[in-house]
Amino acid sequence: MSTQTAVAPAHEESMFEAVLARLDAAAKLMNLSDEVALVLRNPSKQVKVSLPVMMDSGKIQVFEGYRTVHSTHLGPSKGGIRYAMDVNADEVMALAAWMSFKCAVANLPYGGAKGGIKLDPRAHSVGELERISRAYAVAMKDVFGVNKDIPAPDMGTSGREMAWILDEFNKNTGEDSPGVITGKPVAVGGSLGRDAATGRGVMVNTLAALRKMGLKPTEVTAVVQGFGNVGSHAARLLAEQGVKIVGIGDHSASYYNEKGIDIAAAIEFASKNNRNLKGFTGATEIKGSELLISKCDVLVPGALQNVITIDNAAKIQAKLIVEGANGPTTPEADPILNDKKIICVPDILANSGGVTVSYFEWVQNKAGYYWTEEEVNTKHDQKMEIAFEAVWNNMVQYKTSMRIAAYITALQKLEQGVKLKGAY
Repeated sequence: MSTQTAVAPAHEESMFEAVLARLDAAAKLMNLSDEVALVLRNPSKQVKVSLPVMMDSGKIQVFEGYRTVHSTHLGPSKGGIRYAMDVNADEVMALAAWMSFKCAVANLPYGGAKGGIKLDPRAHSVGELERISRAYAVAMKDVFGVNKDIPAPDMGTSGREMAWILDEFNKNTGEDSPGVITGKPVAVGGSLGRDAATGRGVMVNTLAALRKMGLKPTEVTAVVQGFGNVGSHAARLLAEQGVKIVGIGDHSASYYNEKGIDIAAAIEFASKNNRNLKGFTGATEIKGSELLISKCDVLVPGALQNVITIDNAAKIQAKLIVEGANGPTTPEADPILNDKKIICVPDILANSGGVTVSYFEWVQNKAGYYWTEEEVNTKHDQKMEIAFEAVWNNMVQYKTSMRIAAYITALQKLEQGVKLKGAY
């Protein structure tokens, strides 16, 4: 089941190669040993499964399922499960590596993993999605484990799918282990504060960066690309801190209003409009390509990967970018942003609020004792601020970008894990 490192087809831009480019740059700057770098360049386990599932029509359809464990040097592996048509070995491998770095930056006792099923969740009924999810849980029963590999929701999945996977895993193992999966509904062991956690992490990192830049939240404007779970919460929480949100957008439409957008109204509109912003009247509709380069102080790309590229990086007007999405900036765009003196709080720091509260959920599950939302938020904010300081200090010490400093921060911890546990 385990294979060697896969390589994406030559005509595609490999996400894993993008991860390795950043790893190599950080490793060179901090003089990471070649042996440790070699270990971290290769995922420890890759699993691909075929999932034959009965459709509502009575016909069998076979789905591709993936799970990659990048590392377990700092603890059991942790990472989401995504349902999307573009799920492939290269993407899952890249996201698993990012999770290793993200958990290390956030100072969590976890390694990194990622999983996915190649499907369009919108093309299937609830019954079909449940059967597919349960088939995946059975196929991965030897991979998952409360102290081995702990999945969570990601693109195209939610607490609903996690509850199905948890139930099927427990049926097959004969145990009741709520901590084997996180991002669950609160009723079956989920944590309060989990839904908003990634967006909350974006907010905390934004405020921390603004303090370093000598800017007050009430004096800055922000554009948030993406209005799903991450973007909508990030926009709402930033607005609550006094930041004027002047631009928002999702896959359906993008909007700009220099006087500010009523985020509560936008969230209410989207919730009544099949989670789409199309038709929102509180701002002027603009092209999606214009949103990232519109006038603002803070830019939050909170939707897809590879949206800040060599083609638009020079046109970005923001002073600060806080990456809510995974991999929104291509490696080729980084030097352009650096030359423009734009501070970029990278994904592995900026959006680690989600995995931080997933960790809190796992801790609560293991203890059988649950915290209030206020306790969760307080502990989350403290962890985020400590992580930000560590990365900022490495940025200053190594005279590099926040992104490479975040990788250095992660590699400093992972290097200890690899060396102290040893290799064979």
